[in-house]
Amino acid sequence: MNDKLDVLDNGPFFHGTKAELKIGDLLVPQHLSNYQDKKSNYIYFTATLDAAKWGAELATSISKERIYIVEPLGEFENAPNLTNKRFPGNPTRSYRSKSPLKIIAELGSWERHSDEEINHMIATLKRLREQGIAVIDD
Repeated sequence: MNDKLDVLDNGPFFHGTKAELKIGDLLVPQHLSNYQDKKSNYIYFTATLDAAKWGAELATSISKERIYIVEPLGEFENAPNLTNKRFPGNPTRSYRSKSPLKIIAELGSWERHSDEEINHMIATLKRLREQGIAVIDD
């Protein structure tokens, strides 16, 4: 867990993806980002189901959407892409770490965002990429 005395959040924590993983597997940085064409220096996670759903729904693979319950194995920080940059504070409870996240469970089901919401988000992300605006401050 986060070793800092000023714990940012006690969780539970989620990671949305389309990667098929097993209990005990570790999520680590330096994998291709779902949001831009580069390897990410961090592994991202959240303490809200809504943000985890976005991670699963926007992942670039055509595989099944998955949401894992994860345990941070080291220090983590607020994800600067959402914290104060887009929303005051951190209402999405989104975090990033250079340390692994351990898969401790997989959610069996959840209610997806509507197709309209997902398509709008995909179009927005595409427009940002076309404009050359870095989607992730990594």
